[in-house]
Amino acid sequence: MTADPGFAANRAFYDPLWSAARLIPPEAFPTWPVIAELAAAGECLEIGPGVHPRLPLDRGVFLDASPAAAARLRAGGARAVVGDVTALPWPAARFALIVALDVIEHVADDARAVAELARVAAPGAALLVSVPIGPEYWSRFDAAVGHARRYDPPAFAALLARHGWRIEASAPFGLRPRWPALAALGVWMLAKYPGVAMRWYNRVLPRALARAPRLALRPGLVAGGGRDEGVVVLARRDAGAIHG
Repeated sequence: MTADPGFAANRAFYDPLWSAARLIPPEAFPTWPVIAELAAAGECLEIGPGVHPRLPLDRGVFLDASPAAAARLRAGGARAVVGDVTALPWPAARFALIVALDVIEHVADDARAVAELARVAAPGAALLVSVPIGPEYWSRFDAAVGHARRYDPPAFAALLARHGWRIEASAPFGLRPRWPALAALGVWMLAKYPGVAMRWYNRVLPRALARAPRLALRPGLVAGGGRDEGVVVLARRDAGAIHG
């Protein structure tokens, strides 16, 4: 398989940023209680964590487009490789849990990415995946960070279903900035002064995480809307599904 058209651009953008960012342990994130429970089922894979892994470093397998991120994860004791979500380097039906948060929206061929996640998932495996929702909310920030699209929730659910994923639960994930001018400043800083932007980010993120509520999944697919940045979905690989 050839690399996704967005792979090189995403690597070029994120590699210097992850080089300057701090490695933050998974327990610090609102997703931790959910992932800690799901990770007990068997071997786990996380796609595109950067230096903010949500799986335990000593238990997960990690894949990222950024060589800097993969090196930092390995230095922390993880098994991490550089690669493309549309061409995963593992055999079929291997993983009991797959985590792909804020990844699919960066891929030009999102159907191929979802098919690859399904291919390496064991029957009955869990998938925890998040995407930005609301095409009407497209902004300069989306373009700056390499998003290929924002999703309509029913369309995203249909994409998962075509590849054998059945949605069990979901929750709003992240918030749109309250102050558009501040968001615009952040985009400008990332483009012009990425080192300065990441030093600011390294200081602010731990404080924001300390105040963030834990992830609260609800059955089915939430509608989203308002200032919600995205949706996180817990899906299961149907045991009788054909690999996409």
